[in-house]
Amino acid sequence: MIKFENTEYPDIIELKKVSQSYDGGKSFIIKELDLLIEDIPNRGEFIVILGPSGCGKSTVLRYVAGLQKPTSGQIMIHGKPREEKDRIGMVFQRYSSFPWMTVLENVAIGLKFKGIAKKERMERAMEMVKIVGLEGHEKKYAQYPTLSGGQLQRVAIARSLLVNNEIILMDEPFGALDTNTRLRMQDFIISVWEKVQPTIMLVTHDISEAVYLADDIFIMSNAPAKIFEHIHVNLPYKRDRNIKRDPNFVDLVHYIEDKMMKMEM
Repeated sequence: MIKFENTEYPDIIELKKVSQSYDGGKSFIIKELDLLIEDIPNRGEFIVILGPSGCGKSTVLRYVAGLQKPTSGQIMIHGKPREEKDRIGMVFQRYSSFPWMTVLENVAIGLKFKGIAKKERMERAMEMVKIVGLEGHEKKYAQYPTLSGGQLQRVAIARSLLVNNEIILMDEPFGALDTNTRLRMQDFIISVWEKVQPTIMLVTHDISEAVYLADDIFIMSNAPAKIFEHIHVNLPYKRDRNIKRDPNFVDLVHYIEDKMMKMEM
């Protein structure tokens, strides 16, 4: 079990002794899981969660997003218990935009729920549309095939960032994309991270993707799940695809593969 220690950086997300049971405590999917993510000033942090299917990776994201409450334990945001007002967006594998609304309306919808006037929310939404590279598409309906799969995920990312540009949660967001689009979206999310500097939590099953994107990788065990390994990715902060040929990159991918295979046995 990993022991987390506070540094000089402020906490942004913390899970304390979190457990999840769906049968009244007879069995647990997650058992006394601890996770600490700190807020690194002027850059944020890119966190990736790996683990076997069914171990509760997506559930952890849902806790942070406020979409699910654990059976026991605490979810902390900025060092305080998570409250209903802590709005944090989440990007899912399936396209989550409203197809009867335009790109701009989709991006702005979170601000509508906050009661922000239409003029202001459209102006702010347009700023985010530009950041994610969708300028010129803002009046199109957010549906396939009017927009590509990658563009629809950009809409979801923009919407999440506009709700809370400090934290963005991503649950296998590139899983439904073809290989070339997925590779482009990996580079895209790196560019968004550099521009906006949020803390990103990403769940993926792709080990190479995890190493390419992450500052830190947390590996969850089989159920009842805990964090059983924390790996700091000691690669340059500025990354492009050439880094995938770096021996350190290749060695880390193989190291994680070996860890995952042993865990499955």
